Amino acid sequence: MGKMIIYQVLPRLWGKGKFSEFDSETMSYFKSLGVSHVWYTGVIRHATTVSAEGCPASDSQIVKGAAGSPYAITDYYDVNPYLADNPTERMTEFEALLKRSHDAGLKVIIDFVPNHVSRDYGKVGLVHPEIKPLGSDDDPTVHWRPENDFYYYPGQPLRLPFDRQTYYENPAKASGNCFSPSPSVNDWYETIRLNYCDFHTETWDKMYEIVRYWCGKGVDGFRCDMVEMVPWQFFRWLIRRVKEEFPDIIFIAEVYQKELYARYINEVGFDFLYDKSGLYDSVRSIVEGHGTAKSLTWNWQILGDLQPRMLNFLENHDEQRFASDFFGRDAQRTFAALGAGIFLNTAPYMVYFGEEIGERGMDAEGFSGRDGRTTIFDWWRISSIGRLIEYIHTNEGLTPEEAELLEKWRRFLNMAASVPAVASGKTFDLCYCNYDSPGFDPDRHFVFLRGDVSETWLFVCSFADGGSFRQAQRPEVISIRIPKEAIDYLDIKNLDPETQIEVEVSSDDCAMVRIN
Repeated sequence: MGKMIIYQVLPRLWGKGKFSEFDSETMSYFKSLGVSHVWYTGVIRHATTVSAEGCPASDSQIVKGAAGSPYAITDYYDVNPYLADNPTERMTEFEALLKRSHDAGLKVIIDFVPNHVSRDYGKVGLVHPEIKPLGSDDDPTVHWRPENDFYYYPGQPLRLPFDRQTYYENPAKASGNCFSPSPSVNDWYETIRLNYCDFHTETWDKMYEIVRYWCGKGVDGFRCDMVEMVPWQFFRWLIRRVKEEFPDIIFIAEVYQKELYARYINEVGFDFLYDKSGLYDSVRSIVEGHGTAKSLTWNWQILGDLQPRMLNFLENHDEQRFASDFFGRDAQRTFAALGAGIFLNTAPYMVYFGEEIGERGMDAEGFSGRDGRTTIFDWWRISSIGRLIEYIHTNEGLTPEEAELLEKWRRFLNMAASVPAVASGKTFDLCYCNYDSPGFDPDRHFVFLRGDVSETWLFVCSFADGGSFRQAQRPEVISIRIPKEAIDYLDIKNLDPETQIEVEVSSDDCAMVRIN
């Protein structure tokens, strides 16, 4: 198996926002990028302000934005009606999307949201009314008991953070991220927290049946939302049980505490973890001018054997776009950071839709406003995505700058995915032995080898000097020493120890040189 390349896309914001938009041409486009998995984000039905037959709209006070959060689930066994051309046939249309993806050689990932549901959960029409919704047998007269699916505040109504409240709940249930009957405007006030114990309860069984249902549909994996907010014992039990029946299913954990990485891999059994607190934060600090390239070495050393189990990225729906004014400011600066993230090891890599053409996320959309992110809460037309879709179907539409970016992204992604020495080979970090090499700056340069028995590649990532990047876009020549221990470790043929290789690389770029 080659390197996993995951493409994250919100169907709501792709073209007309329908499953059918992901046609054969779109699948071919994903494949041209070296993509192996598509993460269709926001598929499971959630609270929204629009209605469909049998699916009433939710109260606007428990819907963030006009469209609603994809993580405020109203029915775990359903998909969003608005994503279907014919809402009454939405599951059939989703199954057709699964088939198109699989026929194109792509695996499908969807979200599993275990920590919270919408405040409208179970109230706005269930696709399977025969399945008891969570909370049906709860005792709301007590704050907590193991048999309850939710936490309650007996005798206390919900107080939403609005001057005039239109949605009522009594007794109040705890919100997704806080234990209070009075969540603030900055809390997940639109959600209800699920009650998990660190021992087996009926809630565990109900969530297992949900995951099993989607496995049976043909889903290939789950991105598990905010797993640190759910007892790890539950996930250990869940993953083991699911894989007894579906051994090829993958579980990806959204985790932010680096000190817990080993537990979630070795004890719990997740296949991959977000490396937000490791590689992402390190790369971002370097790009922003207050970090050092040395941190990239420190990060992989700290992770050790866990490194191949990290999911690396520069963007996702929670983070600011690289090209936004809040991060890298210019999409042309992407490639040193991308090179370090995608070529350093065999870990999977994730691309966020539009990232490959430099989408900036600088629209002032609805609920989120102008924050450098692409909204997940609103209906929105993204002009760059419209041009990308036109390009996919006509080979035209992109600006010259977008087309240039795309081709470079395509080259990087395909090299990472399909060149065996890079996709599955070994790594040797060369920074430690090049501190005195001509042109090498340990604070700005990150250099390493990737190789297997057939070939070896040298990668040189050059980061600019903080805010002076526009003046720094000039080639520089760096002399890289290849020590004997690297030659021995990678079994490099026909290369003398202590060889110096001169590499020309521009700031904010990654140079790739085959050395045997």
